[in-house]
Amino acid sequence: MFRTLRPDAVLVQAVIAGALSFAHLHDLAAAAGQDGWKAWAYPVSVDLLLVAAWRRMRTDTGNRDAWLWFAIALIASLGANVATAGLLDMSDVPDWLRILVAGWPALAFLGGTLLAHASHPTPEPVPEHETAVDLVVERTPEPAPELLPAEPAAVEIPPEPAEQEEQPEPAPSAPAVPVPPALLAHAQKIADAHRARTGAPIDAETLRTRHGMPAALADSIALQLA
Repeated sequence: MFRTLRPDAVLVQAVIAGALSFAHLHDLAAAAGQDGWKAWAYPVSVDLLLVAAWRRMRTDTGNRDAWLWFAIALIASLGANVATAGLLDMSDVPDWLRILVAGWPALAFLGGTLLAHASHPTPEPVPEHETAVDLVVERTPEPAPELLPAEPAAVEIPPEPAEQEEQPEPAPSAPAVPVPPALLAHAQKIADAHRARTGAPIDAETLRTRHGMPAALADSIALQLA
C-alpha cells in the first residue's frame, strides 16, 4: 500500500527559508573573499550552530549559553539576508565585514564545542521511602457458640415454701429467659474457669460485665449454673 504524499505547509516554508538563507550566506562569504568550497561551508556552519543551540535550548531551557549562541547564529543569518538585499555593495565589501567573515569559523567552533560538552541537567534523586513494616498481631478468636433455631422450653424455678406464716411472701421472680444449650455449655466453661481462678461461683453481674450479655440472659444463665 502506498501512502498519499501530502506536503506540509510548515515544512515547505522551512525548506524555502533555509534555502534562501543558505544562498545569502554563500553570496556574502564569496563577496568577502571566501571562494570555492569555503563559501559553501559558511552557511553550513551557521545553520549547524543554529540547530545545535536550538536543541540545547529545548533540553535545558535555563541554559544561558544556548540562548547566547542561538542569538549569535541568528544574527549571522539575518545579517547575511539583510546585507544581500541591496543594502551592501557586494563588489566592494568593507574591511570590518571581511574580518567578521574570516573570524566566523573560530567563533562557530568555540560555540559548537561549548554546546556539545555542556553538562546535562541531572534530575534530583527521589528519596526512597522506607517501607513501613506493619506488625499485625493475629488473635485467634474464640469460637462463637452456634445458636439453635429451636427455642427450648423456659426453665421455671418454683418459689421456696414459706417457713412461717408471719414472713412476707417473696416477690415473684422474673420470667426466665430461654437459654440455648450451646450457649449454656459455653457459659459452663466460663463459670468453671472463674471458679478455678477465684474459688467462688460466677454471678450474673460478672457474666453481664465481662461478656456483654443482657441482664435477663445473664440472670437466667447464673440461675442454671448455680
